Amino acid sequence: MRTWIYTVFTAFLFGLTAQASADDHAPKYDARLSSYSYPFEVHNFEFDSQRQKLEMAYMHLPAEDGQPTVLLLHGKNFAADYWEKTANYLHEKGYGVLMPDQIGFGKSSKPEHYQFSFEALADNTKGLVESLGIDELVVMGHSMGGMLATRYALNHADNVEKLVLVNPVGLEDYLRYVQYKDPAFFYENEQGKTIDKVRAYQKKNYYDGKWSEDYEALIKIHEGWINGGDWDLVAWNNALTYDMIFTGNVSNEFDQLTVPTHLILGTRDTTGPGRGWKKEGVDYQLGRYDQLGEIVVEQIPDGHLYELKGLGHMPQFEAFDRYREQLDNIF
Repeated sequence: MRTWIYTVFTAFLFGLTAQASADDHAPKYDARLSSYSYPFEVHNFEFDSQRQKLEMAYMHLPAEDGQPTVLLLHGKNFAADYWEKTANYLHEKGYGVLMPDQIGFGKSSKPEHYQFSFEALADNTKGLVESLGIDELVVMGHSMGGMLATRYALNHADNVEKLVLVNPVGLEDYLRYVQYKDPAFFYENEQGKTIDKVRAYQKKNYYDGKWSEDYEALIKIHEGWINGGDWDLVAWNNALTYDMIFTGNVSNEFDQLTVPTHLILGTRDTTGPGRGWKKEGVDYQLGRYDQLGEIVVEQIPDGHLYELKGLGHMPQFEAFDRYREQLDNIF
């Protein structure tokens, strides 16, 4: 009996020790990711917006003479560091590459109060572009960054040579089909987030049930924030930035785009923000990327569609070689 009790007690202590050891090695990041490394040198662009001083973190690889700069705009669940392979590919071709973290994301400022909109983020980014003296620009965005890239091209067309959208959200007007939710709704969801939930969501929705070390590396930022002391502020910024995905519709302005627009779509993608709280009686199926490409490209005056069959929301990570082949058609 004593031997059994001793064995159970030892196993219990071992479990506690193992858990403590795992917790000790778990990353912990502050709001600005000061201890998290990016693949290229990080700079800060300081500016005033909405009666406060803000800093936009960015990475910049200068262009060869005569080549334009590609502005890479990140998605909602990511920061600028995930553009590393795309940036290296473009820079090897001689293009400049500019990779900012938008306000509220990555290493940039996380304000307590900010009226987030794609118009505001586009203007902030335009200020960064001007501060670097960049005249020739290709704008490229993924996921939420695709909505921002579209807004940038609509509002600042004189400085944009072409627009490239990689599995963007915003190909349909979500509030036409779903109920509006206050940011407090998203904040509550963020407060219940764990790294296991983040991993499970991305594994199911981005990678068709598959997982790899490369995918795991992409969620380290989330793990460190959740474990860190600034998670409440980060969670609130995450909640505030959800709002513009619903209220910042760009799909009704695709016909006003005046620059060549290239749409790269993994057709397995089913991303449909708000599908869990549709309006009563709505049976419209959100996120049919296997159909949306053809519909959207017909609305764009100079639109070009590149479909990647069998790939999902992250083609640049699922199958970089196939994704790069499409880039070769554009750059």
